[in-house]
Amino acid sequence: MIIKAKKQSGFTLIELVIVVVILGLLAVTAIPKFLDLTDQAENANIEGMAGGFATAVALVRAQWEAEGRPKNLSNQNTVIYDGTTFILTTEDIANGIRPGYVTGLTDGETLGGAFGTENCLEIWSNILQQPPTISASITDINNGIADYYVSKSGTGVSTTCHFYLKETLARDASGNFTSPGTNTTVGNSFTYQPATSAVVVYINQ
Repeated sequence: MIIKAKKQSGFTLIELVIVVVILGLLAVTAIPKFLDLTDQAENANIEGMAGGFATAVALVRAQWEAEGRPKNLSNQNTVIYDGTTFILTTEDIANGIRPGYVTGLTDGETLGGAFGTENCLEIWSNILQQPPTISASITDINNGIADYYVSKSGTGVSTTCHFYLKETLARDASGNFTSPGTNTTVGNSFTYQPATSAVVVYINQ
């Protein structure tokens, strides 16, 4: 009895080459579009956060004005906004500081040495509704504890809070995020200057 070997079926070398070429073409066209969508999402993220932040700052100022510019017992401009008591800037016309803009929960009203990174953290965490996690420690950023990095620069009228979107920060050779300091040419960020309430977006992606 003669037994015929069953013929094996499969891809020929030409068919495999064609499949590889097609996959390569798809990758060349799809990957840039995917990366572009990622960049667009990151840009929209920082712009949305900046817009919400600026709106909240304006609402705090508006409530303070509506209540007749109240002060606390320490003669600080203050207002209770959404259940939180905020300290606001003290007017200093000679040095370009306008009154009524949020500086934190306890101090920083003159934008002198008392205003630090902690003030920026207090503003972020209390002025926004359910804000993203934030930290002034790059270690926290690398450990996944926070989604935004914060730093502070300047004093007086130049006092500035810097808020950076984690995913847009530069990385070192080990793949860890590196601190941008207060550099506005690195990553996607926005700044807040309590002297004038200016909120400025920086997109570097």
